[in-house]
Amino acid sequence: MPHSHNPLAPYRPSTAPELDLSNSPRLQSLIRDGKIYVSLRDAIAVAIENNLDLAYFRYNFPIAQTDILRTKAGSQANGVNTSIVQGTQGGFAASTGGGGGGSSGGSAGAGNGGIVTSTLGAGTSVSSFDPFLTFTGYVDHTTIQEANEITTGVPTLKTNTIEVLSSYSQSFPIGTNLQVNYLGQRVAQNTPYNIINPELYSNFQLIISQPLLAGFGIATNERYIRIAKRNSQITDLAFKSQVIATVTQVEDIYWDLVNAYEAEQISERSLGFANKNLSDDQKQLELQAIPAMQVMTDQSAVATAEGNLTVARASLRLNELLMKNALTKIDDPAIDEMPVIPLDLHADPDPNADKAIDALIAEAEKKRPEVAMYQMQAEKNKQSLKDINSELLPTLNMYGVYAGAGTAGPANPLCNSSTQDCTTTLPTGFPAMFENTFNYSSPEYRVGVNLSINLRNRQAKADQFRAVLEYRQSQISSEQQQKTILFDVRNSKFALEQAQAQVEAAQKARDLAQKTFDIIKQEQLLGAKSGLDTLNAESALALADSALDTAQTNYEKKKVDIDRAVGETLERTGVSIDDAKSGVVTRAP
Repeated sequence: MPHSHNPLAPYRPSTAPELDLSNSPRLQSLIRDGKIYVSLRDAIAVAIENNLDLAYFRYNFPIAQTDILRTKAGSQANGVNTSIVQGTQGGFAASTGGGGGGSSGGSAGAGNGGIVTSTLGAGTSVSSFDPFLTFTGYVDHTTIQEANEITTGVPTLKTNTIEVLSSYSQSFPIGTNLQVNYLGQRVAQNTPYNIINPELYSNFQLIISQPLLAGFGIATNERYIRIAKRNSQITDLAFKSQVIATVTQVEDIYWDLVNAYEAEQISERSLGFANKNLSDDQKQLELQAIPAMQVMTDQSAVATAEGNLTVARASLRLNELLMKNALTKIDDPAIDEMPVIPLDLHADPDPNADKAIDALIAEAEKKRPEVAMYQMQAEKNKQSLKDINSELLPTLNMYGVYAGAGTAGPANPLCNSSTQDCTTTLPTGFPAMFENTFNYSSPEYRVGVNLSINLRNRQAKADQFRAVLEYRQSQISSEQQQKTILFDVRNSKFALEQAQAQVEAAQKARDLAQKTFDIIKQEQLLGAKSGLDTLNAESALALADSALDTAQTNYEKKKVDIDRAVGETLERTGVSIDDAKSGVVTRAP
């Protein structure tokens, strides 16, 4: 929220800076010789600076602050949308988190106006904590024809009135309401019956009221402030979840790019071998050492290899596009056609792979932001149970009034002293009148109570019991979230173990295919095997390489997923939440 010492600032609209949709300079530092060379850390750093999902979420922080400011004035919290968004194409789709919520809200359903509202924040009405100053002033001229001059002494009564009414009011968190009123009036008439003309009158009132049952105490009157502050804390945790989701998505996109990059390398090697084998067999055919059918088989193998390379290159271009989309705020024609070269083909071993499931679950319960978010949500619901109880009580208010009045005015020149007494002891000027208003010369004071009892109290009772039921639902949701986390960690652990086993099996199959190819190639040189046998062995080796590449990519993505499940994504990748909030990564890539 913008702050200013200018007294007129509260009455002027505030604005946020214009959007900066230019890509960060870090992206340009990755470009060399018309290519983008990116490591995994580089991809994460650039994405944090340029990702629009994070840029969108950063506005939730000042939105949460506006809610706090709003509730400090006694108004309800509007709530903050803390759902996790995944607008970047590619990678995995993150689940959405729960909203921070306001004083009320809920999912669409059969309720008031088609919306199911919540009892969160319900209770007695909260008056504004902001002081209010009102001012009313007018000048009035009235002319009245009199049917009987006896009452006024003139056939036409003319009255000139000047009146000023000002009021100051403010409520306080304990429920106290303070109101100060001041009335100033000047009335001039053309009647001779008034002893003073014009008549000056002022009145001052100080009114203090305090609820003793419903609406009493800081707990119930500051409930909106507590909700807004909790929502602000939940927003911080939700942003951490957003960063984890975004970083996880970027990691998945990166490993898909590595898979496509290596698949293209494998296809290029296969095409190169097929072309060499065709060239060698064509020379053998010229010497009539092999049949022509062998050359036709080689040509078919070359065509197949060229088709596989075309598909691999198209897949690589798509994954390069997805990576560039993740690294940029807006489309940049200068980098649209640039190839993306991944520098990290394998990640470091993940310590979570060797940890027991119980240890991983314990880590997840401490580190996953969703756990703290649900705990805070449960605390809000539990506190709401106490706040709404105040609404069940009768309304009993004690109030006190102190007032003072003053009257003054000069002698009426139209007053006929021969027919009436025109003397007065009232002061003649405004200063004396004003002094008499506050000097306890004409005081009024009153102390009283007012009691209001709803004899059936059905609405308050229904809301209070509904709050209890919604709290029980929130407890079930908390347990359900706990079970979800446990399942998520176990599932990620099992998937990681399976992926690791697949890599080991694919590695053995690839090593076997390599040995088979080497043996057949050697036997071909000795004349024991044909070129077709070698071609088939190379094709089997290429398939084994592709299977190993796919298994390794899947393994890397499962390591990414278990870090997410345990809540260690930011720790493993070295991402700072402060950098993510500012949108500028300060560490060196």
